[in-house]
Parts: sequence; C-alpha cells; structure tokens
Amino acid sequence: MPNDRETTRQTKILATIGPASSAEERIEELFNAGVDLFRLNFSHGTHEGHREVLERIRKVEARFNHPIGIVADLQGPKLRIGKFLTDSIELTRGQDFRFDSNPALGDKTRVNLPHPEVLDAMEIGSRIFLDDGKVRIEITEKGEGYLKGVVQSGSYLSNNKGFNIPGVILPIPALTEKDRVDLKAALDMDVDWIAQSFVQKPEDVLEAKELIQGRAALMAKIEKPSALVQLDDIIAHADGVMLARGDLGVEIPPENVPAVQKDVVRRVRDAGKPVVVATQMLESMIHNARPTRAEASDVATAVYDGADCVMLSAETATGEYPVRAVEMMDRIARKTEEDETYLDMMENARPDSHNTSSDAITTAAYYVAQDVDAKLIVNYTMSGSTALRTARQRPEVPILCLTPDLRVARRLALSYGVHAVHDEKGIEDFTGPARHAADIAVKKGFVQTGDRFIMTAGMPFGVAGSTNILRIAKVQ
Repeated sequence: MPNDRETTRQTKILATIGPASSAEERIEELFNAGVDLFRLNFSHGTHEGHREVLERIRKVEARFNHPIGIVADLQGPKLRIGKFLTDSIELTRGQDFRFDSNPALGDKTRVNLPHPEVLDAMEIGSRIFLDDGKVRIEITEKGEGYLKGVVQSGSYLSNNKGFNIPGVILPIPALTEKDRVDLKAALDMDVDWIAQSFVQKPEDVLEAKELIQGRAALMAKIEKPSALVQLDDIIAHADGVMLARGDLGVEIPPENVPAVQKDVVRRVRDAGKPVVVATQMLESMIHNARPTRAEASDVATAVYDGADCVMLSAETATGEYPVRAVEMMDRIARKTEEDETYLDMMENARPDSHNTSSDAITTAAYYVAQDVDAKLIVNYTMSGSTALRTARQRPEVPILCLTPDLRVARRLALSYGVHAVHDEKGIEDFTGPARHAADIAVKKGFVQTGDRFIMTAGMPFGVAGSTNILRIAKVQ
C-alpha cells in the first residue's frame, strides 16, 4: 500500500532520537507518523548507543524499502561557567559580578569562567548572556584573567550554565577534539549528514569537509550572528544549512529572528541546497499532548517561508508525546501546503534559473508539468544534483528521484518534495525508463493509468551532472 505521506506532503520532517524514541518499535511508529530523517545528537550518549540506534533505523528502512536519512549532529564548543559552592546563587539587578580564571567554587559575587579565549575576546561594553539569556550581564571592567560586570536582568544562576556573548567573534575552532572523535565515529557508522555546530565563517565548513572527504553531506548550523555576516560563502561550501534558532535567538534581538529566518531560507533555496528550520518548534509538546497556537503558527511560518525541512528536538528525544508531536507537525505542514497563499508565495519567491543546460531543463520541467497537468516529475540521477535543482523550484507535484546510489537516496530525504527510490536497475535508453518509472510511480501511489508525468535525465546515461533531456510521458 502506498504511504499517504509520500503523495501529500512536500516539506520534510527531521526528528531527534533520544530516550523517548530509541526503541525500534518507537522508531517505526515515528516513521509511519511522517518522519523522513532521524537526528543523532552527539552532545549526548555514547558511540555504541548511537550505533545501535542507527542499526534499528536501518532495519525499519529495510522493512519498508524506503530510504531514511540519518543526521549526526556534532556538539561543537560548549561555553559554560564553573560551579558554585552552594550549587546555585541569587542575583540582584544592578549588582556587580565577576568572571575569572580562578578555579575555586563561586559565590554570589564571582564564578570561574574556564575559557581564557573568552576573557581575552570580551571588551568593556560587551554583554554576556547566561542560561539561554535569562541572566544578562554587561562588562564594565577588564583585567588580567578577569571580567567584571553589572547584572542587567536575571535573579538565579546555577552550576555549569551555558552562556553566549553576542557580537563577539570568538577565536575558537568550530570542531573540538570531541567533535573530531565523534565525526570519525559517525562516518564509520555511515551516517548520511553531518551537522556542524558553531559555524562562524566559511573556513569552518572547509575544515569539516576536508575531514569528511565526501563520505557524508555537510550541514552548516547557523547559530552565531557572525555566520550571518558571511552567510553566502558558508552556503557555497556547505551541502545544506540548518537554522538553529536556539543560540541564535539568544544572541540577536527576538524581533529580528523572523526576518533572519526568511532571509536564510531564501538564500539557501536560491543556492539550490536544502535548509532546515530547527529549535523549539513544538516545545510545549514535551509535556503536553497539544501544541500552543503560537507553536502551530511557528511551524506553518517555516513552511510558508519555503523550508525544505522542519525539525523536532526534545519533543521526540525526551518528550512524553513523541509520535503525537510528529503527527501534529505533519498535519500542520500538509494544511499549510494546501493554502492558496502558500502556493502564491512559492511562485513569487521562485529563484531565477542558473545559466546551465541542466538547470534550464529542470526549470522547464516545472513549467511543462504545470502546462500539461502532470501529476509527477521524475528525475533519473546519479549524484542527486538533478533532484536538488528540481526541489529548488518548489513544484506543486511530488518529485520522484530514481538513483542507483542508496547513499544519494538517503541524503535526498532532506530535500523538499523529493521521494527518492534506490533503483539498482538503472537505465540504458530513454524508452524503457518511462515504463520503468511509471511502474514505480504507480506502486508508490503517485499516479494511475492515464496520468501524465515529466521525466528528466542526461545523455550519456550514468554521467553525473549531464541532465539534458526532458520528456512528457503517460501512464499506460
């Protein structure tokens, strides 16, 4: 039986695996509820634990004969303060507070800040935001091995809380020693995507890609304001982008986040690469069976913006209602995609064609599909680039991607509207493939007898990046 998800939703869903969702039965439930990719968060857990989860996902993939993408999310450098003698302290607005290199336990007047590079980089007038921005302190004095500031907001601070320093580019590598070890382990597990945290500049991406050596696709996480300054260069080197609104939303004014989200999504889409909108999308569903209206609107806004994928974090990792959270996200995305306003927005934001024959063919396929009322666009592809170009157009009909490379099929699970099939048979001419594609499309539930579909491929067959043929076909 065709999966209803395959024929009615274009925006993809990425769900994080954790204690609430790591069992094979639960992974299958999440897949059936609409998950397209699973995220392994390397900030938590062990390599062996992640490997076991990955193997369970692959069992579900084999059982349903449906490529599932797996994203390994690296932790990146985590900035945290030290500990307090009493585990926590109370703060008063206007009081002085000191950060220093002294490893002694802190009190209500000071705490250890075990990051000398931060002590060096901060200047008088800089601000430090602690505990997701709940505590804000402005620096008023700087000396050898210490910073002194005034509490602007916040009343409570406890051990090892993380902190952000907006407006300051830190001389910290995006890949820590832990990340390098985790990266090697993830690649040995054969994950499909590596999500790189703390990207500040394009050189961070280039460093990671040099280590990856093509064994997985690289997703740059945009969570630092400094990354926005060189965003186009970061996009150019990455294979995809995740807008991680957690840390970013702490470091930039909240009123700027919606505009930044729209800008990032547009620029990544223009580049023909997939973009994920993440963090706190259905946050209340960690403990509640229904989301707030604001959260439902947040998910819908990401879909209206044209994101390839929306992500669930703690909702599925540790939440009480992981399957319901996926079902809710699925319903919101479908309903939004049915809205005429959404269709108008996708049309108005359609990027210009690049000056290549391959892009011209995929752009033409979009318009021809509209003109002949085609129910489907079929791409034969080796590298997946044809499917990415087609997804860039945000067509109203599904994109069936047939590829002989299972790794390509799994990576494309992230891309808008792409339903990848690992097709080992391949193609030898452009007559047989139409019948072959029609058979697969009928089995998947995309088309029925009499329907038209559009096909693109390249001559000579089997050569990556050579898309130069478009055909209108009919299901016989």
